Amino acid sequence: MKMIFAVIRDKDANIAVDALAQTHIGVTKLASTGGFLRDGNTTLMIGVDDDKVDVVMDILKENCAKRTETEIVMPHGTGGIPAWGVGVTPMKVEVGGATVFVLDVAEFRKL
Repeated sequence: MKMIFAVIRDKDANIAVDALAQTHIGVTKLASTGGFLRDGNTTLMIGVDDDKVDVVMDILKENCAKRTETEIVMPHGTGGIPAWGVGVTPMKVEVGGATVFVLDVAEFRKL
């Protein structure tokens, strides 16, 4: 058995969870933080048999793929407060993707 931790963008989370559910793969969704653009992240915790790891990876690739989007970046002043007197800058940035950890599970019990 494997435990898969996948850190993905919040914007991709519901689609990925729905796709996993359609293939009868259970998932626990955890809120997490981080990222270049201060967007929210979600960590998916997925326990599967060894032969299902590739299925999970394919679902994550399909639903959390990297892509380029135009984001509006607000400059920050002192203490993280937005600097309203300074113009905003649209930037093309690469978003999406997943950081995935696959771990061996020594023991699993459902209580």
